[in-house]
Amino acid sequence: MRVLVVTAVAAERDAVCAAAQSCDEATLPGGYPLRRVPGPPVAFDVLAAGVGPAAAAAGTATALTAAALTGAPYDLVVSAGIGGGFPPGPGSSPGAPVGSVVVADAIVAADLGAETPDGFAPVTELGFGRVLHRPEEALVKAVAAAAGAATGPVVTVSTVTGSAARTAELAERHPGVLAEAMEGFGVAEAAAAHGVPVLEIRTVSNAVGPRDRGAWRIGAALAALTGVFRTLPGALTSATRAAGESHHP
Repeated sequence: MRVLVVTAVAAERDAVCAAAQSCDEATLPGGYPLRRVPGPPVAFDVLAAGVGPAAAAAGTATALTAAALTGAPYDLVVSAGIGGGFPPGPGSSPGAPVGSVVVADAIVAADLGAETPDGFAPVTELGFGRVLHRPEEALVKAVAAAAGAATGPVVTVSTVTGSAARTAELAERHPGVLAEAMEGFGVAEAAAAHGVPVLEIRTVSNAVGPRDRGAWRIGAALAALTGVFRTLPGALTSATRAAGESHHP
């Protein structure tokens, strides 16, 4: 099984690679550096594509196209990294505390749309585009079980939330939301264009809301990301086997 893992920055990429004993280097068209963790049972290519949905989509599309042209397409794309966790509340209960792991059951573009006199309108209400990708349910459950993760919506934003009002707005608009990050929807758009399944995995480094850098736990979140990827090959192998058995009774 070949998996493309897309992170925003090198520190996240290196945390993923730290789950393996070896990590080779390659370069994609456009100069994107790629780290390769050989299988079996799962071979990971890890790409730090840049911050934000546009950079994530561009890097992911480049890697997917390059793989397809060499005759070795990917079986899965994973958007991975650290992110902000929503606090518990009526719109986001039970929340995602610092140090926890989240696997997205919905990858949502939170701010793709327009401000109107009646409030925010997603681009779909304007008559075009999409704002939601839903990863395969069985895969989400298998990965979450292996990693001890919560499952719920993860929103993609172009501007990180920095106020209680914005936190409350997002929680109300996206019931059950657990985390926010800046790349998942871009990765999912590129994966969908290539017909490849997608996952988003986030380890929580800080609380969504007023920015308190002193309370961030980036090192711990990166270490948790390494731990998730130690469990991922087994989870993906089990999920693939179960899917095959369900199709061939």
